[in-house]
Amino acid sequence: MSDSVSLIHKNTSNNLLRRDVRFLGHILGEVLVHQGGNALFTIVEKIREMSKTLRADYTPEMYAELKETVTGLAPEIRHQVIRAFAVYFQLINIAEQNHRIRRKRDYERTAGENVQPGSIEDSVRELKSLGISSDEVQEMIQGISLELVMTAHPTEATRRAVLDIHQRIAGDVMELDNPNLTFREREQLREKLLGEVITLWQTDELRDRKPTVIDEVRNGLYYFDETLFDVLPEVYQELERCLDKYYPEEDWHVPTYLKFGSWIGGDRDGNPSVKASVTWETLTMHRKLALAKYEEELTGLLEHMSFSRSIVEVSEELLESIEKDRREIELSSDNEWRNLKEPYRIKVKFMTERIRNTGNPNAPAKRKYNNPDEFRADLQIIERSLRNHYADFIADTYVQKLVRQVELFGFHLAALDVRQHSKEHEAAMTEILAKMSICEDYSKLPEAEKIELLTAILNDPRPITSPYLRYSESTQECLDVYRVIQKAQQEFGRSCISSYLISMTQGASDLLEVLVFGKEAGLYIHENDGSITCTLQSVPLFETIDDLHAAPDIMTTLFKIPAYRNSLVSTNHLQEIMLGYSDSNKDGGVITANWELRVALRGITAAAKPFDVKLKFFHGRGGALGRGGMPLNRSILAQPADTVGGGIKITEQGEVLSSRYSMKGIAYRSLEQATSALITSALQARNPQTNASEAEWENIMRGISEQAQTKYQDLIFRDEDFLTFFKESTPLPEIGELNIGSRPSKRKNSDRFEDLRAIPWVFAWTQSRYLLPAWYAAGYGLNSFYAGKKENLQKMQEMYQNWSFFRSLIDNLQMALAKADLLIAKEYGSMIQDQSIAERIFGLIQDEYTRTSELILNITGQQEILDNVPVIQESIRLRNPYVDPLSYMQVGLLSELRTLRDQGEDDALLLREVLLTINGIAAGLRNTG
Repeated sequence: MSDSVSLIHKNTSNNLLRRDVRFLGHILGEVLVHQGGNALFTIVEKIREMSKTLRADYTPEMYAELKETVTGLAPEIRHQVIRAFAVYFQLINIAEQNHRIRRKRDYERTAGENVQPGSIEDSVRELKSLGISSDEVQEMIQGISLELVMTAHPTEATRRAVLDIHQRIAGDVMELDNPNLTFREREQLREKLLGEVITLWQTDELRDRKPTVIDEVRNGLYYFDETLFDVLPEVYQELERCLDKYYPEEDWHVPTYLKFGSWIGGDRDGNPSVKASVTWETLTMHRKLALAKYEEELTGLLEHMSFSRSIVEVSEELLESIEKDRREIELSSDNEWRNLKEPYRIKVKFMTERIRNTGNPNAPAKRKYNNPDEFRADLQIIERSLRNHYADFIADTYVQKLVRQVELFGFHLAALDVRQHSKEHEAAMTEILAKMSICEDYSKLPEAEKIELLTAILNDPRPITSPYLRYSESTQECLDVYRVIQKAQQEFGRSCISSYLISMTQGASDLLEVLVFGKEAGLYIHENDGSITCTLQSVPLFETIDDLHAAPDIMTTLFKIPAYRNSLVSTNHLQEIMLGYSDSNKDGGVITANWELRVALRGITAAAKPFDVKLKFFHGRGGALGRGGMPLNRSILAQPADTVGGGIKITEQGEVLSSRYSMKGIAYRSLEQATSALITSALQARNPQTNASEAEWENIMRGISEQAQTKYQDLIFRDEDFLTFFKESTPLPEIGELNIGSRPSKRKNSDRFEDLRAIPWVFAWTQSRYLLPAWYAAGYGLNSFYAGKKENLQKMQEMYQNWSFFRSLIDNLQMALAKADLLIAKEYGSMIQDQSIAERIFGLIQDEYTRTSELILNITGQQEILDNVPVIQESIRLRNPYVDPLSYMQVGLLSELRTLRDQGEDDALLLREVLLTINGIAAGLRNTG
């Protein structure tokens, strides 16, 4: 495509986005008039225009007028104005998501033979052009692995009912592109959209209670049901299509390299609601959905199975399997297929009955599928028979898809990880060992003695618990979790739960404790031949900067212990290790967190090498920039290529689920880009490109990190007024009243900064428009190296151009700086009772913001922040004027509510309006925690 054609195409594409935004905006205007009269519409339009004008041409007079207009709204109309802006953002987000799908389709329609960058075909074609042989490609494909793990926190700030409305609106807006619509059909579509937006306006976007854990499980399952069950097989089909195209000499069947897992219902760290019984119910819900989807697929398959024995010859294998079904299963007259000339339909009917009986403990084993392999075997009988009479299209399109779904989802749908805090294990172990008179106070032992004692217990097949002893409630719950895991592995298959994550891992004993508990439940077994069978892996989670420093030594200590090394035999000597991006950022700041995570990756990899242990790193990234958030493909490419050999796991946080997986087109593109990134990363690992300057760059980065950490901690930990500034100038206390998650916002009932979770920490700074965790102290660290020296600036420019780590870091800083707005943020300082604190600390933040912005522009050579990604730059520019009124209103409402509460009073309507502004700002900035 020529540059001129490309420009025309881009402008046409953007015009369609603007068309949709205007269209939805006009519909919302009609709804405002319909629901609140002309007065509501007029004031919303006035505020919108003033805010846009102020952004375009700031004057103190206009600023004062806008503030006065917004803060002077009468309570009866203020509520509706807040909702008007919040609903507007919901509609804009729908339009932008639709436009992403449109752009991909437009590219594919107009590109001809060109291949879209970042696509699967782009990466496979690159392999071919580099002369990579089919054998090498086969080896690479066998080695790649990505597991995306859904988490519930902070759960989607948007209710499920609202998401359903969004889905319907998105489908209707997409239909506007249909050129075959008649005038009347277009009018009907507009009427339907008007009705949907009215429904959205009349639906409460706030939950009336906190969601339960089971509510959160249902929310997670929504994405499997709506998109992932179909989209994941399509990604595999595309990879196989591209491999067939460029390497036709091979018969490709791609192994399972991309799948989803979940923490929802298994993550009990700081969440007392996640009991062993809840984990069991979660697994039951997983299986129920998987079986329902298979029944749905079989019903669809039936439509394509009308092949008649009068015309085609089916395989003897198929006919024999049907006879076996007849002997084992008696179908009701309603369910049996009456046309005996259509054997495939007869077979599918028997298969459907088996699926219905699967999971029913009262159904005889011969009448159901006892494991996914039995189901897959039946599908493969059908597939082989279809190919015998050249019905390959049906076999490839429908049967192979279902076979792939069985391989991906089994009967457990998604692997569930269990997570608990290390201190909970220590407390339970202390009680158990004291009751058995093994150790008076285990918790007081030095680390070396803990390791020695736990190793001895692991080497001894005898149990250390007794059913005749009474334990405290917390210890009993701890033991029950392992028993449920063992029961679940028996019922749902070993892969339903295989990883047990240990938050705040600070020593080798933390991992050994989990194995000891596992041994009590039959998850770590001494076999008669002296070998060990271990079906549950201890997974350390290194979160704080100190923990990251200690990680290589901890793993070295573990790998030297035979009792631990023996537990890895069952995983083919693969050890999973999780790295936390949220707490490391909260602990040391964005520069230091990114640097120390990189150092830890390298250090842990080196520690495992002498023991021939492969590593699978689990990256605990958040959705927000302050918690390591970035697009999925960039998350993969940001890892050093030599650290991905054992596979990658990445958290998909609650706040990104709807934006990535609620629409099939976007879900497909995200997973396609992830696959492309995996292949690129595998290629880089096989052909490492070492830059002679990288050692020098790392040394520079080490110094930058040290200075940035000092600056960050000077404010966060060592400034005695900082916590006052944070709590009084952000909606932190009120966020806890927004019913967006089942888990408390603090690990303990304390006001200590250390006990505050990273999620509300980032959420509060985002709401107040500072986005401080995502950029603060970066400028100071970079400037410590620059020091006004031209040659040092040139060195950083070189690093930005040639070092992917540094470039990714700088570009993430750009995104954070672009979303931050200190003019608005300063308004939040008016809520601080001691204004001298407000002015002093705001001054520190403002100076650092200016320093960081100027340095980044110098390093990148740009005129403005985000000049390198103009699409996002423009999106932020367009959104900010509409977020601003919500921010002004939030400050006024918070001030009023807090004044009331200081006097011992409260106002439910006022709190509701505060929570509505929180939802609206989150939608406007497309970020929660």
